[in-house]
Amino acid sequence: MMRLVVGSLLAVLAVPVLVAAAVLAMLGGAISAASTGMTVPAGPSPGALSGIPTTMLLLYEDAAPTCPGLPWEVLAGIGTVESDNGTSDLPGVHSGSNFAGAEGPMQFLPATFAAYDLPVPPGGANPPSPYDPADAVYAAARDLCANGARNGTDLSGAVFAYNHSNAYVADVLGLAARYAAEARSAEPVPDRSSRRKP
Repeated sequence: MMRLVVGSLLAVLAVPVLVAAAVLAMLGGAISAASTGMTVPAGPSPGALSGIPTTMLLLYEDAAPTCPGLPWEVLAGIGTVESDNGTSDLPGVHSGSNFAGAEGPMQFLPATFAAYDLPVPPGGANPPSPYDPADAVYAAARDLCANGARNGTDLSGAVFAYNHSNAYVADVLGLAARYAAEARSAEPVPDRSSRRKP
């Protein structure tokens, strides 16, 4: 009986690790293709474009490089799970807090946001606010970076540190993998690296 319990527990704990490995494999393929000079999608997939408001999508893309190895798709996965990318009308997204005390589109606890809110990003509020999308997304990138996302070292661990739930990790990394897979299968898009920052 004990072997069955331990085996089941290991299987549940392995899910986020396997999802993270899939995300890294997908993203690694895109990076490898880019380094060989092949034309690959430089931006979001049509699915991401249709499901994520443009302002949030640009914030995810702009904040991710502040943490080398953090894919924008992971930030988008968190934003989608937490607040449907800031479009949800649930308590705490635009004002106040939810039942757990979380605030803003990335659903930060006040103390956690305060630990990662500086420096104020381009277009952010001064003083920083968890309800300001730019402040929230950049703070999320800093939080993930400090907790294992730097250089893609431990994406699942970083997401788990963000929200201590294996189901949450699987949801976020599953969305990130979907966004990455859609981007890899999409038609090549124009180079967006020269666009103006918000």
